[in-house]
Amino acid sequence: MTTLNGKTAKIRVAIIGSGPSGFYAADQLLKQREPEIFVDMYERLPTPFGLVRGGVAPDHAKIKSVTKLYSRIASHERFSFFGNVEFGTEISRFDLSEHYHGILYAVGAQTDRKLGIAGEDMLNSYAATEFVGWYNGHPDYRAYDFDLSGIKRVAVIGVGNVAMDVARILARTPQELYGTDIADYALDALRKSDVEEIYVLGRRGPAQAAFTNPEIKELGEMADADIIVDCEDASLDELSATHLKEARDRSAIRNVKILQSYVDRGITGKSRRIIMRFLVSPSEIIGNGKVEAMKIVKNELVLDENGNLRPRATDQFEVFPVDMIFRSVGYRGVPLRDVPFYDRWGTIPNDRGRVLTKHEGKERLKGNYVVGWIKRGPSGIIGTNKPDAIESTNCFLDDLAAGDVLQPSDTRCDSVLEMVRMRKPAFISFDEWKILDEIELRRGIDCGRSRVKFTRVEEMLEALGKTPALAGAGK
Repeated sequence: MTTLNGKTAKIRVAIIGSGPSGFYAADQLLKQREPEIFVDMYERLPTPFGLVRGGVAPDHAKIKSVTKLYSRIASHERFSFFGNVEFGTEISRFDLSEHYHGILYAVGAQTDRKLGIAGEDMLNSYAATEFVGWYNGHPDYRAYDFDLSGIKRVAVIGVGNVAMDVARILARTPQELYGTDIADYALDALRKSDVEEIYVLGRRGPAQAAFTNPEIKELGEMADADIIVDCEDASLDELSATHLKEARDRSAIRNVKILQSYVDRGITGKSRRIIMRFLVSPSEIIGNGKVEAMKIVKNELVLDENGNLRPRATDQFEVFPVDMIFRSVGYRGVPLRDVPFYDRWGTIPNDRGRVLTKHEGKERLKGNYVVGWIKRGPSGIIGTNKPDAIESTNCFLDDLAAGDVLQPSDTRCDSVLEMVRMRKPAFISFDEWKILDEIELRRGIDCGRSRVKFTRVEEMLEALGKTPALAGAGK
């Protein structure tokens, strides 16, 4: 208990979203000794952990192990999880304002950026986010049908880690994927895949690629896929060479060295080929309602007015046949109901985490905060969210000390629980998630896999003996 504006009340914060940024923010708040803070986390899906569960590639089990830390945070006596509760429809900002001193949005960037070229919406042209969600068993993408039989050539547009994941999963053998937690239906589709060539296209040069060293190194270690890098694509133009030397970016230097080491490998007889191309951009997708080919333009790098290297299209074009396309040119946030949003950047406008009523404005939406990709845009890796969360939670703590936060009418745990039960009887507690977790792990053990996921919300509720009319219970 603490005193705020002459009233004795529990300090309570609502976090919207259960990915890494949300858990890091919860951890910082729960560590506070004075005042003690109660944290309630709301998640649209019954399952926690955001992109760690639904976005990290199934063959990257080590990265997924960070969920052990998040589970320890969730075990704190002042933490509660309300899964299967959607902000903006079942719970409103007004509802939360009645029970919380602060509301922190940690919803990530849930959709993709488009290319803006002709033919982009043809059949077999997809966002990488859709494919990633599909093979990870995300309920939103469960119904997608990625039929890879008869598909010989695939183009992946982009050279970030997500693009590397897509290329790698397409090139993996069924044997490599079987022991992972990849969705059953995805494993079956990949088992029937006829993919032979995977083109990975970057609009800038190898020194500007956004993938990390382990990701590009892993492409050279595939059991049944050769990686092909042409000497011209691995070479640095004069501007890139100068910039790389001056910036002393060790990761970029290492990326270039790894790529250049692939130049002399050639084809070794493996059944698939990953072909890396740089300084090219798609200009048109060609086909009669269905992807048949892609037209790309050769780029050159130039310095912009701020001294940054930017790609500029030349008059050199190339057309090559391709049967399927995945665009991976960036994630983008989506608006939340009754929360300010800056559409150009796909983020919630903010000042160091304090939500602003509009971009480039100064007026705050008192008691509202933001963290993670919806705060700064889709950049960084999982660990990047920790300092980001510290910045935002420190803003809340400073405002709390100044009495400049929301003034809820009732912060009692029973009152919050009553509100959630009224709005969404079939909410999922963290204890109930742990039951689902155990079932998934047991199903994996039964067939020699790490985990067999639930991929439908209805299945999850049924496994817990819930129907929409039943309430969740417990912490």
